[in-house]
Amino acid sequence: MTIKGRGAKDNYEIPFNDLPKLPPAKEFIESVSILKQLVKSSVALAELKGIINILPNPEILLNAVILKEATASSEIENVITTQDKLYQALSAKADQIDTSTKEVLRYREAMLFGFRTIQKKNILTINTIIEIQQILEDNNAGIRKLPGTALRNSATGKVIYTPPDKTDVINSLLSDLEKFINLNEDEIPHLIKMAIQHYQFESIHPFYDGNGRTGRIINILYLIVFGLLEQPILFLSGYIIENKSEYYRLLQEVRTNNKWEDWILYILKGVEITAKATINQVAEINMLFEQTKEKTKNEIPKIYSKELIELLFEHPYSKSEYLENRLSISRITAAKYLKALENIGILQSKKVWKETLYINKALFELLRKY
Repeated sequence: MTIKGRGAKDNYEIPFNDLPKLPPAKEFIESVSILKQLVKSSVALAELKGIINILPNPEILLNAVILKEATASSEIENVITTQDKLYQALSAKADQIDTSTKEVLRYREAMLFGFRTIQKKNILTINTIIEIQQILEDNNAGIRKLPGTALRNSATGKVIYTPPDKTDVINSLLSDLEKFINLNEDEIPHLIKMAIQHYQFESIHPFYDGNGRTGRIINILYLIVFGLLEQPILFLSGYIIENKSEYYRLLQEVRTNNKWEDWILYILKGVEITAKATINQVAEINMLFEQTKEKTKNEIPKIYSKELIELLFEHPYSKSEYLENRLSISRITAAKYLKALENIGILQSKKVWKETLYINKALFELLRKY
């Protein structure tokens, strides 16, 4: 199937109601360069999928990556908060969480909702995608029904792309996209398909708001549906932030000139780079875990347990309540444990609103590094 692009001289204020359906012709998406990069990206992703098992508990990395992904993905949309604020907001009974932090925490909630849903259904439907967007935006506006949505150059205000605006066209394109995402017999390698479906979702732009963040969640869920990952631990938004201008330029090049190769290579390289960085992070977390375990065993053996150390790594900001629930100990005993860990330099206490939190300093710095 040959895809007709939108020419560079076209009027971008006209809605792209003739956005071609999927898939693109094979000659656009299976060049020698793409297939060579596909091998590298697939190897790195497979290694990441395997190495996660060296951690004592995969939740340690899962929590960290989802929060990083939430922060970075929202930053692309100019919603700025910090990992520090996020961990504090998750740990403290915070009545004073700022608007940006709440918005980023909704990304985390949306990602976890999508992850749990596909674990049950093993399919990624448009209905699930709509629910993800509703969580992100905290409203139920749903699929666009009114015209007027356009993407503009943030510096000049000039319209650079107007997505489809006819309800029947949007619904037809989404139905086609759903089939493309879940079809497993079209012989297109999954990582290439991820790049293609991401372009298509961004170009359909089905919602009034939250399309970018929804699309980035879909990428990770797609990899899980087809077994390339078991958990959402690939931090692609960081790569996109570092190469943000390329991201938007290459999306536009597909729309205007059918330049699929550069776009697919961009996504594949992002997968390789991100997977390798996460592999390094897993190794460092595991080393730090072992060091923390040995230090606690040697210096305060009476309170040591592997479960206690796991808890400190699952929650870089910990508190008495977590220990009480996980270890089935009293509030007084939990407070003694935390104080003892602070005395040997593993934790550092911090007053947040009306609560005292205990930071796993070395872990927090390690997570912030990547």
